[in-house]
Amino acid sequence: MLSYLVRRLLVMIPTLLAISAITFVIIQLPPGDYLSTYIAELQSQGEAVDPAKIEFLRKQYGLDLPLHEQYFVWLWGVLHGDFGWSFEYSLPVSEVIGERLFLSFVLSFATVIFTWVVAFPIGVYSAVRRYSIADYTLTFVGFLGLAIPNFLLALVLLYLTNLWFGTSVGGLMDPEYIDQPWSLGKAGSVIAHLIVPVIVIGTAGTAGMIRRLRANLLDELHKPYVVTAKAKGVAPGRLLIRYPLRMSLNPFIADIGNLLPQLVSGATIVSVVLSLPTTGPMLLSALQSQDMYLAGTFLLFLAMLTVIGVLISDIALALLDPRIRLTGGDAA
Repeated sequence: MLSYLVRRLLVMIPTLLAISAITFVIIQLPPGDYLSTYIAELQSQGEAVDPAKIEFLRKQYGLDLPLHEQYFVWLWGVLHGDFGWSFEYSLPVSEVIGERLFLSFVLSFATVIFTWVVAFPIGVYSAVRRYSIADYTLTFVGFLGLAIPNFLLALVLLYLTNLWFGTSVGGLMDPEYIDQPWSLGKAGSVIAHLIVPVIVIGTAGTAGMIRRLRANLLDELHKPYVVTAKAKGVAPGRLLIRYPLRMSLNPFIADIGNLLPQLVSGATIVSVVLSLPTTGPMLLSALQSQDMYLAGTFLLFLAMLTVIGVLISDIALALLDPRIRLTGGDAA
């Protein structure tokens, strides 16, 4: 196990370097840069542009350097904790993404907990009580959850809460707490505002997980080892938890590699609809405006979380299912 971890950690270093270089190049592929976009915006509004000022800003921010030099300057800063300067916000990237990154983690973590807590008991019950009225009902609800787009559900909830209660569920806190230091009141406001976004974002994931868990569990319940355990008199509850349920969890553990990046990217469209101050809309805006250091930092975080998530899922799968080996070769 130790040698496997060392090998994987050593492989992660060139992987992240390659991803960072590729993402930096991709961000630079559109013609021009942030200042070019800014100049075009000013000119479209009929405002004058001082060429000397633009040239000064281009040199100040290093935009006059060749692409490879810009990348190595940014990478050297990242290794020292400096993620560069956000042109759009006129602040260091670390200051721009600070609270938004934290709120994205809170929202995504709450959504993951909601999804797992709701999906697991329903999926297990639906598999154990197959073809019952409850199974058909839960299956129908699951299909509805998969069919309804999250942003549409968000719009419906926005309208209903405004119609019934005269309030808006947009944002993640009350307006008086925006840009204020953290306190018990602000934390309570965030928790109160989490309910609707968590339900909206988690609906599709919950429905999909219910269907997958039901299908996997039904497949395990009909295998010979389950029939043998029943014949030996193993209690149904103990048999279900110890063997079939454990084996049916493999796909969910494997999804950790996709789950961790979602903590940063989040549901961008839902965040825009509900005016959530998360990182998803900020990443979208940074890509549109070619704010390369801000966008590059976000994409680097996503790549790092993906690599870490895949490593965690591989180790967890090996611990959960003894049939999975971390090393190559045939089983002895």
